[in-house]
Amino acid sequence: MSNRLWQRSDHGCPGCEFPALSRRDFLNRSSMGFGALAFAGLTQQWTAAETGAAKTHLAPRAKHVIFLFMDGGVSHVDTFDPKPELAKHNGQPAKWRPDVLSQSISADRKWLGSPWKFHQYGDAGLWVSDLFPHMAGIVDELCIIRSMIGESPLHGAQSLLLHTGRSIGAAPSLGSWLSYGLGTENEQLPGYVLLNNDWIPNGGFDNFASSFLPATHQATMVRSKGTPVDNIIPADAVALQRAKLDFLRAQDGDVAESRGGSQDIESAIHNYEIAARMQTLIPDLCNVDGETQETLKLYGVTRAIDFDRYYALQCLRARRLVEAGVRFVEITCPNTHANNSPWDQHGELKKRHAENARITDQPVAALIIDLKRRGLLDDTLVVWAGEMGRTPHSSGTDGRDHHVSGYTIWMAGGGIRGGMTFGETDEMGMSAVENKLDIHDIHGTILHQLGIDHERLTFRFGGRDMRLTDVHGRVIQEILT
Repeated sequence: MSNRLWQRSDHGCPGCEFPALSRRDFLNRSSMGFGALAFAGLTQQWTAAETGAAKTHLAPRAKHVIFLFMDGGVSHVDTFDPKPELAKHNGQPAKWRPDVLSQSISADRKWLGSPWKFHQYGDAGLWVSDLFPHMAGIVDELCIIRSMIGESPLHGAQSLLLHTGRSIGAAPSLGSWLSYGLGTENEQLPGYVLLNNDWIPNGGFDNFASSFLPATHQATMVRSKGTPVDNIIPADAVALQRAKLDFLRAQDGDVAESRGGSQDIESAIHNYEIAARMQTLIPDLCNVDGETQETLKLYGVTRAIDFDRYYALQCLRARRLVEAGVRFVEITCPNTHANNSPWDQHGELKKRHAENARITDQPVAALIIDLKRRGLLDDTLVVWAGEMGRTPHSSGTDGRDHHVSGYTIWMAGGGIRGGMTFGETDEMGMSAVENKLDIHDIHGTILHQLGIDHERLTFRFGGRDMRLTDVHGRVIQEILT
């Protein structure tokens, strides 16, 4: 579509030319300027979303989200959902059930009891396996949800569903929606930061993209090793860099004005400005040398193994980022054993789940402890989740396959009730049988806790009002304080 509403006439009459009006000029001149008034109102809404000045629909209980992504599918029956009956039937043939959505069940599959023992912890006596001794110490802060269900036993589809609410991609991520709806508390920093552990999980960059939302709301990636962000060190002196930015702003502004206003160009200008401001703050926030030795030891930043140390570093950085005002922070797991999904143990379950737990357990527990002692847990919602669970049965003796008919995640802080479980799977851990939830319910609840009605946060695209939860989702009132 042309950016000019009126163009030069092509009917061949010499000297016959219609005036070329930009869209903005057209709004100013037509209908006594009422179009311009409407546009001004929309502009204020867009500006509010960019600056974080947008009013919330509800009284918010939280201001920030930290999402701990356990890529590959943590086994629910080996972590937070004990199944004594499964242990009793260990090694016996597993029967196929039509209500279960897992990878195909062959005739030779057998029930596989957990190789880890479960114990009760905390004031509420919540069950946690020996895999997570540090998380066992913070269960009174956790709401453990045991009744999650998914759409497909495929990593990519489920990862996209977890992040974007759609299993086919090409939709904004949860972090992008929150950045769009609320902006950032600190204009020197992006609203959405991805603390990546040197690889891209299943689902690819679509997990963290803004899609049809303005590009300013996509994730800014910070690496665990080496230079945290590309080109973060200024190549020029401050005065010269400022002059270059001013020149770019003037040039891009002229182009945008000639087109009657261009959201893409204005977003690009905004990105330049954020990038320049990040050059001052990001290196300081990523550098944890100023933290006390007690804090470094709490997270495990001083541990000897690289995978352990770098994941701990990212968890500590997450606390520093939300403390500085970043709206949404996601942390991915490291790819420890050349597997496309770190928690995807079709074989070597005991070895690899133990390895992943060793890497993540202490830093995750430390994050909850550190947020609480600094008074940040009340307004920071922490979500721990993989995209799926794992089958209670196996074709061997030391592996589990993909499973989405019943699995576990947990939430903490940000107005979520701690020290409780919600939902149940059956006696073998096959299917959710009580208080079934899907990811749309989790998304709707997260938005609710940050003061957003998930049915009202929309963006017009493709001829319809798009939203994170599409036509699904409910707020899980039962788990709120």
